[in-house]
Amino acid sequence: MYSRINKSISRYVDFTQEELDIFNSLLEYRKVPKKTIMLHEGEMCNFEAFVIQGCVRKYYIDVNGFEVILQFAIEDAWVSDISFSIYEDKPSKLYIETLEDCEFFVFTPETKEELFKRAPKFERAYRILFQRNLAALQNRLFNTISKTALDKYLEFLELYPTLPQRVAQHYIASYLGISAEFLSKTRAKAAKI
Repeated sequence: MYSRINKSISRYVDFTQEELDIFNSLLEYRKVPKKTIMLHEGEMCNFEAFVIQGCVRKYYIDVNGFEVILQFAIEDAWVSDISFSIYEDKPSKLYIETLEDCEFFVFTPETKEELFKRAPKFERAYRILFQRNLAALQNRLFNTISKTALDKYLEFLELYPTLPQRVAQHYIASYLGISAEFLSKTRAKAAKI
C-alpha cells in the first residue's frame, strides 16, 4: 500500500526502513469520490495530499467569474494550498476538486511536524520537493507568459500525456490560458506535426 509513496519520497533522500515506517504510520489514507471539492476559497487548507490514484485540479475564480486552473495533480503528485493557508496562515484563495474517484495519503501540518521531529531526514526531502515544485511553478509561469498556444499545448502533452483522455477539454484550455475553441484549433495544428 505504501510502496508508491515510499518510492516517490526516496528519490531524493535515502531512508532506513525504520524512517519509512515512521513516515507510513503518520499518513492518513483517504478515498474521495469524483467531483468532491476538498478545499473551497475562504477555507483554511489543513492538508498536503499525495495522489495514489485519480486526478485533481487546483483552481481559482478570476474577477470575471472564470475558473483558472493552476495545477492538475495525478498519480505520484502532491496537491495542497501551501502559499496561503499553510505558510501564510490565511484563508485559501483556491479550490481543490477531484475530477475522478481518488485515493490519497494525507498529512496535516501537525503530522508533518511530528514526522520532522521523529525522522529529521524527511525535512530535507520535503525541502527538495518544495524546491522542485517551485521550479515547476516558475517554468509554468514562464511558459504561460512567453510561449504560443501550440507550444504550451505540446509541452502540456509531454507533462501530462494521459490527461486529454481523462479530463474535459475546457479544463485543459483553462490550464493553458486559452479558450476551448482556440484549444480545438491548436489540437488540430498539433495533430499535423
